[in-house]
Amino acid sequence: MIRVKVCGTTSVHDALLSAGAGADALGFIFAPVSRRLVSSGMAREAGLVVGPTVGRVGVFLNQGLDEVLRLAEAARVSAVQLHGPLSSLYVREVARYHPVLRVLRPADLGRADVLEVLEDPAVTLMVDAPEPGGGVPLDWEDLRDVFPPGAWLAGGLGPENVAEAIRVLHPAGVDAVSRLEDRPGVKNPGRVRAFVEAAREAGRRTYPQ
Repeated sequence: MIRVKVCGTTSVHDALLSAGAGADALGFIFAPVSRRLVSSGMAREAGLVVGPTVGRVGVFLNQGLDEVLRLAEAARVSAVQLHGPLSSLYVREVARYHPVLRVLRPADLGRADVLEVLEDPAVTLMVDAPEPGGGVPLDWEDLRDVFPPGAWLAGGLGPENVAEAIRVLHPAGVDAVSRLEDRPGVKNPGRVRAFVEAAREAGRRTYPQ
């Protein structure tokens, strides 16, 4: 079964929209450079509204360990998504407290330190585009032979292409942001629903019961 995450959630309204569409998880971005930056209070409120069956993922980029742990605790997230050139020690320390989605670019796949940290059962790999949130898809055919089993896929996914991405790479989960928006931080209801439905249908075809 494919897992579906809708990232860049900036309001309770959009959290309810994505949860109602059937998303398994919501992403709340705490990286100060993001146009979709949210407060820990908003993320916590949204998490309370959608309930415990929907994952709440705090997204961080090159932020200090203390800041990540403090915000994750304040927001009551269920997992932490880490972007940037981080050490294995850093990732493992976060994983002591929260399940981790470790985000890497295709060029990073195969590095010894990456493979080492993925031995931690609390760490799951996500492969994303070099510019996260930019809406540009990866070359899935080029990744076919190196895409790690059990990894998630992000990078330019939307209702129109998520089925093909799932067919080619068989990811454990998919994550989308920019192609589900009317503008940065504001979700388009029709596109959110279409994305979740397309991913679910592709998952049924790719992972038959």
